Amino acid sequence: MAQQSTVAATQPVEKTNFIITLLRGAGQVMFQGNAWTGLFFLIGIFWGSYATGNVLVAWGSVLGLVTSTVTGYILGLPHTDGKQGLWGFNGILVGCAFPTFLGSTLWMWLALIMCAAMTTWVRTGLNNVMAPWKVNSFTFTFVLSTWIFLLAARVMKGIPVELSVPALPIELFKTADGLHFVDLVVWWLKGVAQVFLVDNWVTGALFLIGLACSNWWSVLWAAFASAVSLFVILVLRGPATDIAEGLYGFSAVLTGIALGSIFYKPSWRSALWAFVGVIATVFVQAWLNLCLEPLGLPALTGPFCITTWLFLLPLLKFKSKEDIDHSKWDHRKFKIKNS
Repeated sequence: MAQQSTVAATQPVEKTNFIITLLRGAGQVMFQGNAWTGLFFLIGIFWGSYATGNVLVAWGSVLGLVTSTVTGYILGLPHTDGKQGLWGFNGILVGCAFPTFLGSTLWMWLALIMCAAMTTWVRTGLNNVMAPWKVNSFTFTFVLSTWIFLLAARVMKGIPVELSVPALPIELFKTADGLHFVDLVVWWLKGVAQVFLVDNWVTGALFLIGLACSNWWSVLWAAFASAVSLFVILVLRGPATDIAEGLYGFSAVLTGIALGSIFYKPSWRSALWAFVGVIATVFVQAWLNLCLEPLGLPALTGPFCITTWLFLLPLLKFKSKEDIDHSKWDHRKFKIKNS
């Protein structure tokens, strides 16, 4: 998830506290290998989960994070990845998703452990496949693995499916008269919170604080992307329920962070590119929601992955040849951010 670095994966890496590794894994969901960021993310998840009455999401996130991280150690994968938390970010998302979409049974929790562990080696495999195109799998490892388990659960009575995907067409906003500034702020913050499938505006605020602990460009792009996506879907009269829950914001937030602050050095050209990418993500979100509706599957962070791949594959350069940009990205090298 992290951008290019001068530190090679083969270079010896000092030992890192296991808790720090876990916290960095939480932070890497938004490209931040920073333990303080990860801590605020976990606090946000727990706050939102308890506030919405879905406490199992919080504990599922911890179980998924620990499982995927430990799997990396067991498999003997490059410790550079582990130190930065790159084994954990897909696992924590699996841990949030399973209690959200599946009923709480022993088999659900065992499936969560299996899926979270699976993301660690699937990520490695997908990165190997995507390396020639100078992109990595991002959170698509989580998306693909979770889709498999959610569909499989439909034929397994031991794992009850509680997935609720709204039928189309959905009621649209017919007027802006009923919109208030407070509503817009809540929906804006929920767009950030939904990165971890949490429907709570306080969680979104905690996530922004966490990002501010690591990278000011990232927090600015997260806030801006959520606002832009909210504006676009309101203007285009999108599904009211989805808008109110921030479901058109979270993939746009990840796209904005990736294009605006991680894979390109901030500049007016890269900012414009990221801005267009954020808007495109809204359309990809609507398209993927429609495609998956017959299957009863959530899009998860699929729209972010698809859009960011489409915007990185051209290998555009926006500044001088010496500057870091995506065209120089090497999947074997990562930037280690101290926390």
